[in-house]
Amino acid sequence: MVQVIWLVVATLLTFSIGYLGYSRYLAQFVELDDSNETPAHKYEDGQEYVPSKKPVLLGHHYSSIAGGAPIVGPITAGVVWGWVPALLWIAIGNPLMGSVHDFVSLSGSLRHEGKSIGYIIGEYVGERGKKMLLWFAFLTIILVVAVFALVVAIVFNAYPQAATASFVYIALALIFGVYLYQLDLPFIPGTAVFVAAVFGGVWVGLNFPIALFPAPEGSPYAPETIVLFGSGLASLVPAAGTLGANTAGWIPVILLYAAIASVLPVWMLLQPRDFLSSFLLYAGVGGALLAVVVGTLLGTSSQPLVIELEPYYGFMGTAGLPLFPLLFVTIACGTISGFHSLVSSGTTAKQLNKESDARPIGYGGMLGEGLLATVALGTVAIAGVTAGGGIGRALPNFASGGSVMLSSFGIPLEVGAVFMALVLVSFLLTSTDTAVRLGRYMAEEIVGTPDADTVYMRQIQETGTNRYSNAAIQCLIAYALVASGSWASLWPLFGGANQLLAALALLTATVWLANWDDDKQLISTGVPMALMTLITVIALLYLALYQNFYQQFVLGGFAPEAGIVARISVAAQIILALVLVGLAISLVWIGYKNIRSVRERPGAAPADD
Repeated sequence: MVQVIWLVVATLLTFSIGYLGYSRYLAQFVELDDSNETPAHKYEDGQEYVPSKKPVLLGHHYSSIAGGAPIVGPITAGVVWGWVPALLWIAIGNPLMGSVHDFVSLSGSLRHEGKSIGYIIGEYVGERGKKMLLWFAFLTIILVVAVFALVVAIVFNAYPQAATASFVYIALALIFGVYLYQLDLPFIPGTAVFVAAVFGGVWVGLNFPIALFPAPEGSPYAPETIVLFGSGLASLVPAAGTLGANTAGWIPVILLYAAIASVLPVWMLLQPRDFLSSFLLYAGVGGALLAVVVGTLLGTSSQPLVIELEPYYGFMGTAGLPLFPLLFVTIACGTISGFHSLVSSGTTAKQLNKESDARPIGYGGMLGEGLLATVALGTVAIAGVTAGGGIGRALPNFASGGSVMLSSFGIPLEVGAVFMALVLVSFLLTSTDTAVRLGRYMAEEIVGTPDADTVYMRQIQETGTNRYSNAAIQCLIAYALVASGSWASLWPLFGGANQLLAALALLTATVWLANWDDDKQLISTGVPMALMTLITVIALLYLALYQNFYQQFVLGGFAPEAGIVARISVAAQIILALVLVGLAISLVWIGYKNIRSVRERPGAAPADD
């Protein structure tokens, strides 16, 4: 049987070539220069524009982009179509498409005062194109928030220990923010103390797990679990019947946290939390990769680290789903993700200390997420699930397979499983509240300055630009999407929208480069853009028209217990998918016309003058 270590070797080989060669070329291509003043220094305000040390910003960026998708996606793809298609898409697609996407999104925002990709494309194709892209991004953000909140809730339900440990490190991050930015105390000693405390939070979680509602019959929690509410309140929680009371109860708690965290100054929670949690994440990803090497060479793992999955299950896979186009939207984050363009151009570009930091943070950060995807694929390869897929199998396999990896260091399986669950939650929480913060930026740019002629319209504008009401609206809409418990249709819709946003971010970069210099080659961004547009439009149409409309409404595929809320949710998802496709096709056409006109007109002016 094939050993899991070969998955790691293959990925490290292609990623090393990409970083040492291709990223160096791209840095020269966009002319990174440390003598230029970055937006973080030029517009420093202590709120959004804050110059950050490279390791701190890398920790924030990596924590924000590496959510649950690079874990759930590769595991789902591996058990449906086999480990070979999943590995090839990660190992080849990431350095040639995903890392390029993240890097050019960050570089483009850097040259446009830290503004979003919507602002950038608006500079070249006009206000209509800007509004369309911002609306697309805003709708995708809501899907991201909905999906990530649901996944965190499922993890908290499966591992109550992870819930406690998560609250511990959030509290530590708040204290660390005061330590660094208000008291101005030493960075390195503080880092050592607070990082140790974060890992101590794992011990607290193991000893004091928390659940909101009692466990269902036949699936008890650990004996020491603290249950906060009785079963009498469980029936009042929306989606308790489909998701379970505890999972359904955690969703509004997580969304409330995301709304609050998104309006706090970045120094108070976002920067210190992401920096501290990055050590947890590095330990999880790096530790698992190293454990594979140690366990393979020394044979110290609890079971052989070999691949139990089939290399290829056929075009329709084990779940009757076509490999093309669904593989490429099932594995979104880990290979290429449009959400990353919002992080790169929404928060990271506002905190970049010098231009050369864009290469390790933008290109290198995405390679780091690809390593997480490889670890996730390795965990399910060890667990050996050969049928089905989705969130119900993904999370247990990541935790249980990861614990087998960590057993190479002598870590007990129970401790390793909880630690890997906490690693997953750490990725998810940072991505969730960062997504709400980015949604705030999108909405503020869509609405603009409140200057309408009528009082009514001006009130709407003020609501849209107010950080508190803005965040609340996003979380309420996200909650409406997940309250039905319709996970199976929500996940691929999120993947398709996310990948199509990546195509539009690459379109934005291509338009920027074409307007900057009419001699710039557009292959590096243009080819990935065309491929992702084709794949994702086909995928979204398949999901909306066949899987949701035809199978659910025409053939009556709804489960017997599905109520009116589930039907409304699926109908909304169909409409949302079609709206996203329409917006994307219109934007691609507008962008194409701009590029063609620029290339026919010699002597285009630099975009960042």
